Amino acid sequence: MSGGSGSGGGMAVPSGWQTPSAPVMRRLRAYFAPVQRSSGVPAYFDPARAGAFNPSAPPAGWTDLGWIENFARKSSSTISALRSGAPAVVQSQVRQELEATVGFRFLSWGKLQLALAAGSEQMNLLATASGAVAAPSGGTAATAARTAAGSTSTIVQLTSAGNAGLAAGDIVAVDADYTTQTGYVGSGASAAYIPATGIPGGSVDYIRRVTLNVARVIATSGTTTTTLTLEAPLLGGAPSAGLGVQQVIGFVDREGGSFFQEWSALFAAQGEQGDWIFYHYPRLQAMQGAAETMVKLADPLQWVHLDAQFRALPVTDSNDGAQALCFRSYLPAPNNTV
Repeated sequence: MSGGSGSGGGMAVPSGWQTPSAPVMRRLRAYFAPVQRSSGVPAYFDPARAGAFNPSAPPAGWTDLGWIENFARKSSSTISALRSGAPAVVQSQVRQELEATVGFRFLSWGKLQLALAAGSEQMNLLATASGAVAAPSGGTAATAARTAAGSTSTIVQLTSAGNAGLAAGDIVAVDADYTTQTGYVGSGASAAYIPATGIPGGSVDYIRRVTLNVARVIATSGTTTTTLTLEAPLLGGAPSAGLGVQQVIGFVDREGGSFFQEWSALFAAQGEQGDWIFYHYPRLQAMQGAAETMVKLADPLQWVHLDAQFRALPVTDSNDGAQALCFRSYLPAPNNTV
C-alpha cells in the first residue's frame, strides 16, 4: 500500500512511502560462529553495521547452516512483584530469573549441523588402519599425512611423505596430534574438553577424531608435494606446517559424554518487502542429545530432519552493562514509515 493518509485520521504518509504492516517472511536461515571457550568470548553480530547482508554471504566469522523450520524461542525469565504496606500493594517489579531456550529443525545435514544437534562431542569416523579392532566410534586410524608450509584455508599442501591415498571426493580432518594436551581442543572451534587426567589410551589421532576442522577435497595435484583443493574453507583457517591430515569416512555421535557444545547463533529472516528480522543469541549450549524427526515424502520415502534444542547463556551488553540472553533486531523496509 502506498501514498494516501494513515487510517483513523493519522498523519499523512508521504507519497511513495508505505504504511507499516506486520512483516511477511518465508523461512528462517541459521548462521553459527564458535564461542572461544577458553576465554568465554562469543561472536557478536552488529545489525547496525552488518544488517541486510546477502543471505548466501554472511558476515565474516559466521557459517551458513541453511534453512531451518519449527523455530520456537521461549522466555522462562520470571518477573516478580515488590509489595509493601498493609494491605500489601505492588510498588514495582523486578526480574528475578533470566532464562531462555530456543529450538528448531535443520533442513540439511552436514558436519556442523550434526555437531550442533548432537549435544556433546561429535566424532569423525577416521579411515581405519589395516587389521584395526572394531570400535563403535571408529577403530585405530590409518597413519596421517602431514601439512607443509604454504597452506591456506582452501589449499592444503602436504609433505613429500605422501598423501595417505587421499583423492578428490574424500573428506579430510586437519588438526594437531594429541600429545597429552588438556582443556579445550580443536582448530577453529572447541570440539571437546580433555580433563587433567587425559584421554584413556592416549591415541595420537584423538583431536582429529573430534575436530570440526573438516572439508571435502575437490581436486588434488602435485608430485613430491601433494596439493589438496578443498570445497569450502577450513573452520580453523590456514593450517600450520606439521598438522595431521586424515581421511574421514563419515560422522558419529553418541548418547552420553560430559562436553557441551557452545556456539553463537544468528537466525535471519528477510521480509518480502525488504525488511529484516534477526534473532541473535551470543551464547547457546545444547540442552538435549541427538534427535531426529521423520517426515513422510511419498511411500516408502521418509525425510529425516535434525532437531536441536539450546539454552541461552548470558552476556553483558557493553552499552549499559545489562545482562542479556538474546537480541531481536528489526530493520524496516526502505520507505516504510516508522
